Amino acid sequence: MNLFSILGEALRALRQNRLRAGLTMLGMIIGVAAVVLMLSIGQGAQTQINQTIASMGSNLFIVVPGATSAGGFSFGSGSVKTLTINDAYAIAELPSISATAPVTSGTAQLNYAAKNWSTIITGTTPNYFEVGSWKIESGTIFTDSDLRSATRVVVLGSVTAKNLFNDEDPVGKTIRITNRPFLVVGVLMAKGQSLTGRDQDDNVFIPITTSERQITGNQFPGSIRHMLVQGKSAEDMDIAELEITQLLRQRHRISGTKENDFTVRNLTAIADIATGAAKVMSFVLGAIASVSLLVGGIGIMNIMLVSVTERTREIGIRMAIGANQRAILIQFLLEALMICIMGGLIGLVIGIGGAWLVSQMADMLIVITLGMIGLAFLFASAVGIFFGFYPAKKAASLKPVDALRYE
Repeated sequence: MNLFSILGEALRALRQNRLRAGLTMLGMIIGVAAVVLMLSIGQGAQTQINQTIASMGSNLFIVVPGATSAGGFSFGSGSVKTLTINDAYAIAELPSISATAPVTSGTAQLNYAAKNWSTIITGTTPNYFEVGSWKIESGTIFTDSDLRSATRVVVLGSVTAKNLFNDEDPVGKTIRITNRPFLVVGVLMAKGQSLTGRDQDDNVFIPITTSERQITGNQFPGSIRHMLVQGKSAEDMDIAELEITQLLRQRHRISGTKENDFTVRNLTAIADIATGAAKVMSFVLGAIASVSLLVGGIGIMNIMLVSVTERTREIGIRMAIGANQRAILIQFLLEALMICIMGGLIGLVIGIGGAWLVSQMADMLIVITLGMIGLAFLFASAVGIFFGFYPAKKAASLKPVDALRYE
């Protein structure tokens, strides 16, 4: 008996027991749908984190003022402004460092025509846009000349530009920041949220000298809130961190076992931790969903065993007229496999539809790949063969005489 004949027998058997086949298929439908849905959510979260990390820039450190204490009380990290613009310039000269960007920040009210918007004002240098991998959507960034002259120029984040100008081109327009006129020279491309959940695009950037003298003020001239530092290569991040620490200790006259009055944080390491957490989450979600497939496989095995028992006389007749054990084995395996494949197809459609629904309702990024679909089908087929083998083997092992006598 050839394979096509056996396949025809398997299809005939499934058609004769449509309700049973449908109920058996239900476990596989739920399993495949769950796998596709969970993996798409996990992959979406991982992709979103990777996009956020890429938007931050590469090989980055953030240097912030360290914790200070007085009278036995600790005031926590950043409580005293121990970092200066000159510290940033000195760090930029280190052999392992590509660039630095000192930062001051505060909140201020922006006005344009009849519209107003309150947002973060970031004072920095032109290097900030290179270090942070910012891209210009229109216009340009401010220059070193603007920095030296404390010029009133501003670069807008995309969210701020949208709220002040709607669809109007902001470049060349004048806005007011704390009632002072500023010329808009550029608008940045959108980045989205940071790893901390802050909207990076709701921001405006001005020269740090302008910020210090005219907007945020500074009780300690030349001091900064923090600085971004970019290393030259990912391989030298540990060396760069050591060089930054040694230079700042020397500049701040910190000797011996005294604690640093600053903190150097490796943002690349933090990003790697976030990526690893996303991968673990994706794996756990997939593993949880795979349990549904195993449950569906056990259901297939149970139903197939019942089917073998009910069709014992049929098996005996087929063997009596010439069907061998191999043909019986392949027929029952094909029945289990077809249940799994048909259930997998339906489950795939439901899973993709469910993922789309989740993305619309929860505003989540959902990613469905061909590899994910292939994995779901491969797993479904493996479940069909694995759990269908024992009932098929039992059917093929029946003796024709005993099978014909079965009532």
